[in-house]
Amino acid sequence: MRFLLDQFLDYISLEKGLSPHTRAAYSDDIERFLNWLTVKDVRSINNVTRKQILDHLMSEKARGLRPTSLSRHLVSLKVFFRYLTQEGLLSVNVTEAMESLKTGRGLPVYLTSKEVESLINFPDLNDPLGVRNRAILELLYASGLRVSELAGLQLTDLHFDERFLHCTGKGRKERVVPVGSEAIKYVNRYMKDVRPRLTPGVHEHTVFLSKRKQPMSRKTIWVMIKNCARNAGITKSIYPHTLRHSFASHLLANGADLRTIQEMLGHSDIATTQIYTHVDPDRLKGVHNKFHPRA
Repeated sequence: MRFLLDQFLDYISLEKGLSPHTRAAYSDDIERFLNWLTVKDVRSINNVTRKQILDHLMSEKARGLRPTSLSRHLVSLKVFFRYLTQEGLLSVNVTEAMESLKTGRGLPVYLTSKEVESLINFPDLNDPLGVRNRAILELLYASGLRVSELAGLQLTDLHFDERFLHCTGKGRKERVVPVGSEAIKYVNRYMKDVRPRLTPGVHEHTVFLSKRKQPMSRKTIWVMIKNCARNAGITKSIYPHTLRHSFASHLLANGADLRTIQEMLGHSDIATTQIYTHVDPDRLKGVHNKFHPRA
């Protein structure tokens, strides 16, 4: 169960871009719960029941946890269990029906078109790893992939003659994602000129490889993007999901409908995609002016 916690903390830090403070809060809440399970001799997360979670919360309340802290504690457990279920590490999410206090959802950070250009154009194309990094940035922005999806891409997932790729997302769900011409151009350049130098053997089929000739981890990709953003003069807090947010926001701003964006992002619920309707006030004003009878 400790290993599952470490995986979760890597996910919220490296893929979701949550702050060290938020990571520490999740870690503390979940670790207290895992310690409680150990005392109760529960050895597998799949054996946890809803009653045990409620009993744990009651024990936290008895030791003096305030209602706001207790609510946050439950949210931490719900997010943890949801992650495990989505990743196929947990068969049943016993927290799914447990109600928690409603909290406002922050708007996603996204880049302007100019900032995207600055970021993508930063890698030095005279450096083989710069070519690789350019290909990664182009592909993340062109297709809205999660960083875990990009890191897991296999050679057989690329179908550039038909201008799409195949990826496996959360919960092992598979989807087909279109790829733009610029991304195809730089990924093909990487595949032709750079990847052969990095491939340790014919049996390595992961697309993006590190300078150590190993599949790139989410952390390596995250660090690369942070460094490129900083050196490109972008002051926003950037993480891999920022390019995914930018992909969706720019599609919506240019007229794509939510259902199409939902399909490309791999969201199971359109309510998740609807967050992007709030990030482009100019578009909202334009829609209002066009369709409201008294605008």
